[in-house]
Amino acid sequence: MKQGNDFFNDVYDVVRQIPKGRATSYGAIAAYLGEKRGARVVGWAMGSSYNQKDLPAHRVVNKQGELTAARLFETPTTMQERLESEGVKVRNGKIQNWEQCFWDPEKELH
Repeated sequence: MKQGNDFFNDVYDVVRQIPKGRATSYGAIAAYLGEKRGARVVGWAMGSSYNQKDLPAHRVVNKQGELTAARLFETPTTMQERLESEGVKVRNGKIQNWEQCFWDPEKELH
């Protein structure tokens, strides 16, 4: 596994490629980067990025489509509001059309 900033920068590179109206999971990013068990490390990378304007961090959720990081944004509703503004349906902190919305970097990035 790449260490520290190199891995974090790789995570951010993937996140920047998630299209509007789509979302992915921490685990999917980890798997794409060759770390199938690295979802938690992706979460750590994301932890310092939720308020970066150039990074669509709101598009990264847990493997069930739950907005587990919502409390880390400017307000508790910011993550949901950003997703909904892109056409993603969210209810009770979970993406409703998760299967259709899911963006798999292993399939989408070549």
